[in-house]
Amino acid sequence: MAALLDAAADPAYGVRVAAVGADRESAQGLDHARRAGVPTFTVPFGEYPDRQQWDAELARRVGEFTPDLVVAAGFMRILGPEFLARHTVVNSHPALLPAFPGAHAVRDALAYGVRVTGATVHFVDEGVDTGPVIEQAAVRVRPDDDVTSLHGRIKTVERDMLVDVVGRLATHGWAVEQRQVRLGPDDAGSARVSGDITEENR
Repeated sequence: MAALLDAAADPAYGVRVAAVGADRESAQGLDHARRAGVPTFTVPFGEYPDRQQWDAELARRVGEFTPDLVVAAGFMRILGPEFLARHTVVNSHPALLPAFPGAHAVRDALAYGVRVTGATVHFVDEGVDTGPVIEQAAVRVRPDDDVTSLHGRIKTVERDMLVDVVGRLATHGWAVEQRQVRLGPDDAGSARVSGDITEENR
């Protein structure tokens, strides 16, 4: 999220961060946003009687900022159907999906003994790391890697790729056909560009 804020500080990037939200006030991303002059908000999970009501309130609060795209940068809670019905969400994951979904992707990849893993940027659907893949980058596993060293190299690739993908989505629009994500009118063919962002909304 901090990398996105840094990128958005350059008008040439073509993205305006409308707000940064979290499920807890202690989230470091809120401090990054405040220093950048970006509005912040929190929707604490524990203040709601069930996940459905929390999800509805999160959807409402995000909707107040009318974003064209929501980026779940470091947000570790599963978003529910009401939120996903209202907002298009992009997430990154430290593995080459569909391999090693879930919260322990780096550990699982090492335990499996793969020689290559990496990072994925994808749209979020109602599954766990099952949405359409937008972009992927490979990271080779070294013989002496542990979870910390491997995750550190993946994070560097993941961060750069997320910044690049969000910029491309914002400036070129996108379409999804049978899980195939195409960016921009030249790449989208005859598909409707469902994520086009107008100049007024940047």
